[in-house]
Amino acid sequence: MAKHDPYAALRFREFNIFLLVRFALIFAWSMQFVVIEWQVYSLTNNELSLGIIGACEFIPAFFMAPFAGHIVDRKEKRNLFALLIVLFSLISFGLFWLTTETIENSWETSQIVLGIYCLVFFGGLLRAFFSPTVFSLVALLVPKSIYPNAATWSSSTWKGAAVTGALIGGFLIAGIGVNYTLGIIFLLVMVALLIVFFIKRKPILNKKIGESVKESLKSGLQFVFNDKVILGALTLDMISVLFGGAVAIFAVFAKDILDAGPKGFGILNAALSSGSIITMLATTYIPITKNTGKKLLVSVFGFGICMIIFGASKLMWLSVIALFMAGVFDGISMVVRQTILQLKTPDEMRGRVGAVNSMFVGSSNELGALESGIAARIFGAPLAVMLGGTVTLIVVTVMNFRNRPLRELDLTNDIEAHEKVE
Repeated sequence: MAKHDPYAALRFREFNIFLLVRFALIFAWSMQFVVIEWQVYSLTNNELSLGIIGACEFIPAFFMAPFAGHIVDRKEKRNLFALLIVLFSLISFGLFWLTTETIENSWETSQIVLGIYCLVFFGGLLRAFFSPTVFSLVALLVPKSIYPNAATWSSSTWKGAAVTGALIGGFLIAGIGVNYTLGIIFLLVMVALLIVFFIKRKPILNKKIGESVKESLKSGLQFVFNDKVILGALTLDMISVLFGGAVAIFAVFAKDILDAGPKGFGILNAALSSGSIITMLATTYIPITKNTGKKLLVSVFGFGICMIIFGASKLMWLSVIALFMAGVFDGISMVVRQTILQLKTPDEMRGRVGAVNSMFVGSSNELGALESGIAARIFGAPLAVMLGGTVTLIVVTVMNFRNRPLRELDLTNDIEAHEKVE
């Protein structure tokens, strides 16, 4: 096996351009998430409204995902990515306009909140396409032998943008207000749109262009559900996000439990992401391909424990530490999962597998927001988070005993095989 190169993926120009585009988009998206959550909770003072935001994004993202994967596998990826960015800019501008109306008191509060929900719903439709498009495009920018390194840098960029976006979003809300913060977000999206055209158009690798929608969707779902490793990895991540996560109700903790205000809200969001990015950057030097399955199981179990501690904490410093460590475990989980998907997915099926991934994981963020909002309303935010962390621990324990292929997974041989071919 060749000597490990932590910067292997960064030696490809178009991959670096992709990272710049992804950073700008996720930075903007993370800021927008902070703004929406804070603004809606400030207008309604109701935990359930945060859950409704999750539902508005989950419903279109989940049900559109299979069709999105079918479309992505048939389309040229660079231009499709650019189109999605254009549509995202319309959402950002719409939110900027809505908050302008809020400042001028032109609309009733209920109308402003409803408008935000509608734009979030539109964002859910886009999310269904973004995940499979990005997943497919990465595989066209680097050789297969360095997919793990590319997945690590891509995930690190995602988390890095989430860290700074959430943190700066919280400070900007306090410093210049919601309206101007959304204006900055719109400008960032436009910058991403300009940069993406420095990536060349890519070939369409799906040979079954004439395949019916029904057969295309069926083959994608069958591939995922017949592979115990992929299905197990996606299930673990889905459960940890769906029940173990608490991002959607951070505003409740910051405002009502920890008395930390908008700045503290940004810090809580950033603490979770900063732990992830530090871990991800470390994995560029320390490969995760050996004993891959065991590392995934341990990381998700550790995430559940940290979320239980966060739910029980009433001290800001302890909450930040718990979230940071949860981010560390989440970072390992994300890199492992992305590496498994990149290495185990055939080129002609990446859009559909990426779409199923978004159904399991991406959409579970929004469904998890709904679950968190409802649970917080019924049990209170602290108990809701602790119960979610407990469910995560139970699922990991069951998966450890019931899914032997995942538990014993080691990707070292897969990497060596690709290196010999190339």
